[in-house]
Amino acid sequence: MDKKTLTERDICTKYITPAVTSAGWNLHSQIREEVSFTKGRIIVRGKLHTRGEQKRADYILYYKSNIPLAIIEAKDNTHNLGAGMQQALNYAETLGVPFVFSSNGDGFLMHDRTGNAEKTEIELSLDAFPAPAQLWQRYCQWKGIETPAAIQTIEMPYYDDGTGRAPRYYQASAINNTIEAVAQGQQRILLVMATGTGKTYTAFQIIWRLWKSGTKKRILFLADRNILVDQTKNNDFKPFGAAMTKITKRQVDKSYEIYLCLYQAVTGTEEEQNIYKQFSPDFFDLIVIDECHRGSAAEDSAWRSILTYFSNATHIGLTATPKETKEVSSINYFGDPVYSYTLKQGIEDGFLAPYKVVRIDIDKDVQGWRPSKGQLDKNGQEIEDRIYNQIDMDRTLVLEKRTELVAKKITEFLAATDPYAKTIVFCDDIDHAERMRQALVNLNKERVRENRKYIMRITGDEKEGKAELDNFINPEERYPVIATTSKLMTTGVDAQTCKLVVLDQHINSMTEFKQMIGRGTRINEDYDKYWFTIMDFKKATELFADKDFDGEPVVIYEPAADESPVPPDEETEILLDEHGNPIFPEDTNTQDQLVYDESQIDLNGNELHQGRVKYIVSDVEVFVTSERVQYMGPDGKLITESLKDYTRQTVRKDYTSLDQFLVRWSKAERKTAVLQELEQHGVLLEALAQDVGKDFDAFDLICHIAFDQPPLTRRERADQVKKRNYFTKYGEQARQVLEILLEKYADTGIENIEDIKILTLDPFKTMGTASELVSAFGGKPAYMAALYELEQNLYA
Repeated sequence: MDKKTLTERDICTKYITPAVTSAGWNLHSQIREEVSFTKGRIIVRGKLHTRGEQKRADYILYYKSNIPLAIIEAKDNTHNLGAGMQQALNYAETLGVPFVFSSNGDGFLMHDRTGNAEKTEIELSLDAFPAPAQLWQRYCQWKGIETPAAIQTIEMPYYDDGTGRAPRYYQASAINNTIEAVAQGQQRILLVMATGTGKTYTAFQIIWRLWKSGTKKRILFLADRNILVDQTKNNDFKPFGAAMTKITKRQVDKSYEIYLCLYQAVTGTEEEQNIYKQFSPDFFDLIVIDECHRGSAAEDSAWRSILTYFSNATHIGLTATPKETKEVSSINYFGDPVYSYTLKQGIEDGFLAPYKVVRIDIDKDVQGWRPSKGQLDKNGQEIEDRIYNQIDMDRTLVLEKRTELVAKKITEFLAATDPYAKTIVFCDDIDHAERMRQALVNLNKERVRENRKYIMRITGDEKEGKAELDNFINPEERYPVIATTSKLMTTGVDAQTCKLVVLDQHINSMTEFKQMIGRGTRINEDYDKYWFTIMDFKKATELFADKDFDGEPVVIYEPAADESPVPPDEETEILLDEHGNPIFPEDTNTQDQLVYDESQIDLNGNELHQGRVKYIVSDVEVFVTSERVQYMGPDGKLITESLKDYTRQTVRKDYTSLDQFLVRWSKAERKTAVLQELEQHGVLLEALAQDVGKDFDAFDLICHIAFDQPPLTRRERADQVKKRNYFTKYGEQARQVLEILLEKYADTGIENIEDIKILTLDPFKTMGTASELVSAFGGKPAYMAALYELEQNLYA
């Protein structure tokens, strides 16, 4: 057998797998093949989307089911031994795996990422692949794991509920890094994971493994919202069962092992309210602090007093947004994160939803407004004579027509996209949330008539609205559709189907901004939720953009006053610098404008105001001055280009010349495969056809947009083939099949005629069965050859 004629899969089956199993790796418990560990980035263009390429490792080798040790990247034998190494190293870096192998079936090239090997890369014969015990010993040396107790802790498996659910790759890395830090005696540990990436599930698996291994016997889980504690107890932490309790009514029962509580429930301004002191300082040996940016890092925080009291316990902080200011620092307390997973990375991997931004500026916000001398507000108060601007709106000054304008833009957006898209409107306070609810109700009379709960104010002060929170976040419940709120829904609300996040609130910190964005980052494919839109009325997306953590929005849109708030499918041309990189006016650094002054909130998440004066004015007209949209490209860079520009740049990355594309197209047995490759890179052919012309073939669309070739319609190509009259060499039935295929191509394109199932549809099924029609060509290989020849004539 000539090894060079074998496919990559043949090389795996005949050479690589036998070599690995011969070294002692268990095929069923330690070897996984063709492992897709990302979902593929969601690429959005206009109203359409596609999934990018998944990252897929040919092999991942595990010492235990929860400890990946090695990656093997396979190539066929026409490649050299190390051809897959760079790709494998990229995967290893993502997965945190130390040992990397590349193979073409002749042997292995091994790369040791630990830095402890005499040579970083060495060649190995097929029979010299290292055994699991060898790599495990080197792994433990790399991690500094030496004692039997530490090894026992690390080897403890995940909780398995029998459904096959397992941590995603980044959750596994976060869990393993934390467990290893604990095993090594680290007392303060920080985990940074973007909202929507499963922090609570990750925390559960960490606690489960430490608890089951006996490393930590009594654990306290702290949070600052009732909803967070209740969701945690009833969902992710449910397997702890009878060993778990929630501390309520300031009652302490010391017979449990897992305790969940609100920090407000165990602390207070009076000494007798600090009921955590009923536990001995050594009672807990692990404390996990959820959303630790909120206060635990502040020296004067009530949480800090708890942590100080239980100072001998291991403290693990969880946050989506580590707080870093001169006064407060999560990192100063916990140390550098043992693992970080950003919103940007989550979007890149396809686990989190990308976002568009619609920025709307209102004239009185931007230009300011000054009352006339002695002017009274709606309640008869004299309005202080000064210029009021965006900072004052809805806090010191209420312009009722401004509220109506914001409500109108929200309504227009939903009417043009999806009137039942779950929407959260963040307002400045409860009063603002109520006024916004009223304005939206008046603009959505028919929807409210259908169901009075179409719009609800969901704030902590009002039982009926608060009771609708579960229905709002339940994908199966249609109502409420629009929730107006202030602070209650900034954290802990798992709104999987939220498609619109409206910011009409003064946001004083990066932390708060990220928490609000996080309400939309979940993906729910069952309910067609692949991306979300941020409608920003307060310039928050400009002030708090954090490209390293959040990536770029897919769109930033600033329509004119009379334009729809829905982003159009095509935008302005892209501007490039001297290096060919996009230039954007909002790329200026605005970090020095940030004000970290998080408002105080109660345990239900409502802002505590300090008796501020508020003027209400009903007769001041307001107007939209600008609205803007931009897209995020597959590389996370902001682009303001048209669909055509994007297609040209993307295609030319894969094919530097027209000739190169033509060769690839001509040699492809199935043209659909070429089109699928381009779609994975973000070329949306359906959107392109709508933009350029629906009568053109995908081939012509690409050649025209990317390489400036004059396009032919599908009908023109089909007519050219008919003129050549080459069908005469086939028998009557085969010739009739080809003629119909040609008509089908002219009507619908190349993708449909390449699928052999087309022979089971009209008008083919009136001519005979699919197998009979294929037999007219002399069998399936001959039919496929005839189809390939038809395509060659189409694109001659």
